[in-house]
Amino acid sequence: MKKTLITSLLVIVALGAVAWFNRIDLMLAMVKFKSEREYVVAPNRAIDWEEGPTAREAGVDQPPNIILILADDLGYNDLSTFGGGVAGGRVQTPNIDQLAEAGAVFAQSYAGNATCAPSRAMIMTGRYPTRTGFEFTPTPSGMGPMVGAVIDSMDTGLPPGLFNEAGAAEAPPYEQQGLPTSEVTVAEVLRDKGYYTAHIGKWHLGRSEGFAPIDQGFDESLLMASGLYLPEDDPDVVNAKLDFDPIDKFLWARMDYAASFNNRGEERFKPGGYLTDYWTDEAIAVIRANRNRPFFLYLAHWGTHTPLQATREDYEAVGDIQPHHLRVYAAMVRALDRSIGRINQALEEEGLADNTLVIFSSDNGGPGYIGLPDINAPFRGWKLSNFEGGLRVPLFMKWPQRIAPETLIDTPVAHIDLMPTITAAAGAQQPKNVTIDGRDLLPLATGDATQPWDRDTLFWQSGYYRAVRHGDWKLQVSDNPAKAWLYNLAEDPTEQRNLAQSRTDKRDELMALLDAHRASGRKPLYPYIVEMPVAIDKTLAEHFESGDEYIYWPN
Repeated sequence: MKKTLITSLLVIVALGAVAWFNRIDLMLAMVKFKSEREYVVAPNRAIDWEEGPTAREAGVDQPPNIILILADDLGYNDLSTFGGGVAGGRVQTPNIDQLAEAGAVFAQSYAGNATCAPSRAMIMTGRYPTRTGFEFTPTPSGMGPMVGAVIDSMDTGLPPGLFNEAGAAEAPPYEQQGLPTSEVTVAEVLRDKGYYTAHIGKWHLGRSEGFAPIDQGFDESLLMASGLYLPEDDPDVVNAKLDFDPIDKFLWARMDYAASFNNRGEERFKPGGYLTDYWTDEAIAVIRANRNRPFFLYLAHWGTHTPLQATREDYEAVGDIQPHHLRVYAAMVRALDRSIGRINQALEEEGLADNTLVIFSSDNGGPGYIGLPDINAPFRGWKLSNFEGGLRVPLFMKWPQRIAPETLIDTPVAHIDLMPTITAAAGAQQPKNVTIDGRDLLPLATGDATQPWDRDTLFWQSGYYRAVRHGDWKLQVSDNPAKAWLYNLAEDPTEQRNLAQSRTDKRDELMALLDAHRASGRKPLYPYIVEMPVAIDKTLAEHFESGDEYIYWPN
């Protein structure tokens, strides 16, 4: 009896040890199990886009069509436009380069935030999070603690992830973490001006009633309902899983291959091919269906966000690039570039190119957690940091009727400027009784000296981690770790020499601007849930050593 009891206890201890050793795999398996049963994904079906008039109205000057193309997590150095390109320039982006050459390039353009959703909210509203309250990126339930647990189980050398249990308990469900319906979006302004408005792709500004694109000014919406580019076992896909990245592990467990049309994600079906190409196919369908009336198309690509998946054709086309995940990433950039080329070609074929404003940008800088060290070169830092690598993004505008080719603008601009720019291009009025923080970029792009530029300060804020650029000076401050970083970007654009201790006069001047900005605004709509440690100068694939610089990103 005693021997049997001891044996049973040993078995229990052994099973417990095995479970503890494999706890992360078990947690991920539970996430996948739940995800696969959450929604029914129907077979692919054709999209019946609304059709515009069969002919243009005679004798009427039609306002410009407007297409906003937003990439996701695209690195500044991923584009050959700036003399770079993936894999040391082996993969060029000729279609994006051509878009830049044909219009205006903003050489100092900034994301609204170093992570995606707040940037998207600022693009839609032209307003800072201190006005809208939309300060943090919504994450699916369980993602915060799951990612934190994976980080802590890995030998990264980084400090542990911090889970805000009280904040998680206070936060509304993921689907309800959205841009308030009281906010006026650029789509609402253009729809009221008589534009047909269409959204395709990522949204990330809320899913439940009141928050979805069809509730925020878009006549129609083909929504990215989950996040796989193709099914994981599709014969045409090449996958690259990142064992060193906790976010990647969660996404592979959580994501499905699904889209939805004109609903809030509750009715799902399989997309019609590789996601980047599928969104492009449908964007071209929108252009053709509405060629005889003014339209606003917001094409929000998922590329090049993880999970890393490429078509086999693109993977073969980029050549023998090593390591494997860099080759897959390069193939994804190739697909994104192809999308821009196809959009421009469709505009030419329909005779719309001259009177269409095409804007291209990315929601934030490239992430360090994908383990590719050069994607933001020459800038320092990554997505989830307020260093230039996290905030610098491409911003190109092509409008042949108004903007001359090869127009280079060195004035610092940001995503908050897109809403007033698009509104002005459409000839619409800014919303009444609403403070717009952005500025119309068309005078800069067209060289209109009658409307002088009147702003020299930009702000970024994610909880206790904040930044301000005032003139050529940029200050970052954080409470964890408690530190300030001050740089003169005119002399030190890659942020190598921290002047916070030697130029206390300038630090105090910019600190006063930061404090006034925060004091003048509202509190966030919901609290941050997790604090992620982020190395500034190393990717997550590199081991963090004592003395390496890091920040915590609250989200």
